[in-house]
Amino acid sequence: MAQSYCVPLTELVEKFHLEVIYAATDYESIRLTVEDVARPGLQLAGYFDHFEPMRLQVVGNVEISFLLKLTSAERTIIFDRFFSYKCPALLIARNMEPLPECLEMAKKHNVTLLHSPEATSTIVSAIIAYLKSALAPRIVRHGVMMEIYGEGVLILGESGLGKSEAAVELVKRGHRLVADDAVEIRKISEGSLMASAPEIVRNFVELRGIGIVNVAQLFGAGAVRREAEINLVVNIVPWNHGEAYDRMGVETQYMEILDSKIPMNTIPITPGRNLAVILEVAAMNNRQRKMGYNPGLEFTRQLDQHMERETQRHLPL
Repeated sequence: MAQSYCVPLTELVEKFHLEVIYAATDYESIRLTVEDVARPGLQLAGYFDHFEPMRLQVVGNVEISFLLKLTSAERTIIFDRFFSYKCPALLIARNMEPLPECLEMAKKHNVTLLHSPEATSTIVSAIIAYLKSALAPRIVRHGVMMEIYGEGVLILGESGLGKSEAAVELVKRGHRLVADDAVEIRKISEGSLMASAPEIVRNFVELRGIGIVNVAQLFGAGAVRREAEINLVVNIVPWNHGEAYDRMGVETQYMEILDSKIPMNTIPITPGRNLAVILEVAAMNNRQRKMGYNPGLEFTRQLDQHMERETQRHLPL
């Protein structure tokens, strides 16, 4: 089940080096729960239909220039109504100074005022990108996440099948570890999932008989990656002689995670199969498929052509 998340306003202030002009009495407890940021141009002109007060509000040169054309009394009325909606905070960008009426009404309605020297479009796009990632729906899956030849591969399967051992072998072969055992998956956009490790287990791998090892310390910082997009899911299962496994790979299988469909391979394993090499081939094959080449279809086409030629050759004259 995906969880809902929030971002403390204090975290945003620290992340983007914002100046606090006025801190509301509840400043420390304010949480952002909406990933979008609003520029309240229409609201400052008096139009409040469809106003989204849950969003962080940002004003810049355009809004301030408009307000300067009004009288002080008109600005007081506008800000009095605007701050009555109790938005999380108002951020003034482009190094613009807060208008006296703005500061007065912010204090009256106990709404936090922030300040940034950045250009309005720059700070808005940066904050939206940050909130999209921080507020993305997410789940935690038991598995291993690797970057193999640039492909993000999520390896799933029961405990004891050798996922962590395969991860170490892949690291030795020049690939990068993202997460072992616990993989945090976030839906950052439609059809796009990012995987990372929870902070407490980042860079660590458990090898039965040895214990916990730190991959970054053993193999260097280049052997790990903080996060990666999931391009392929590999589901490892014990070999079952009664099971029919896909031998051609003509049709792509998918696994649905957070309502996103990700290509999937189911790989049966037996003692002696080199899982690391199989995972490398799966990653390269997935990249080929994304570029439009399906070897299963190519093989089927060539087989059909061969059968047709053989049939023609044996037809009676």
